[in-house]
Amino acid sequence: MTELGPDSWPPAPIKTERLVLRASEARDRAAFVELFSSPEVGVHVGGARPRDELDRAMPEVPGQRHGLFVIALDGAMIGMITLDRRDAERPGHVRPEGGEAELGYMLLPEAWGQGYAAEACAAALDWFAGACPGEPVVLGTRTANDRAMRLAAKLGFTEAERFEEYGAEQWFGVRHSVTPSG
Repeated sequence: MTELGPDSWPPAPIKTERLVLRASEARDRAAFVELFSSPEVGVHVGGARPRDELDRAMPEVPGQRHGLFVIALDGAMIGMITLDRRDAERPGHVRPEGGEAELGYMLLPEAWGQGYAAEACAAALDWFAGACPGEPVVLGTRTANDRAMRLAAKLGFTEAERFEEYGAEQWFGVRHSVTPSG
């Protein structure tokens, strides 16, 4: 993945029909704690973390790093999207050296089933295609996660392989860079 310089992160907020993708702010801290401690979310990401532990460890402004967008609805955080390099040691790659951009997302359970993940991920992928032209994006999810599998297909990811990781069968897909819509 092309490294984005300090002047390019965070990008200007990205507005969609209903959402804003933006950098993290101090007001998002409680939502980050809720997201990472949620048992419903934890099922899909290796388990929830204890709320008191998160409350002690969470920085005042969490998630301030390259590749992390807060998903905001009416100003309030409802989830997050990440575009990180996939660790070369993990299974699943489309380039021999690894390091592909990997899309990740998590939404608070009350935001599920309303199309917010699709809307936010599509906007982040459009932004990435403009910022890093020609770079593929990969995505991994448990094959048992029907919603994530449907979203991957809707976003244009195609299956590259399946493998066992984290004690479950994983689906690994790739989306080749397309011209941003818009």
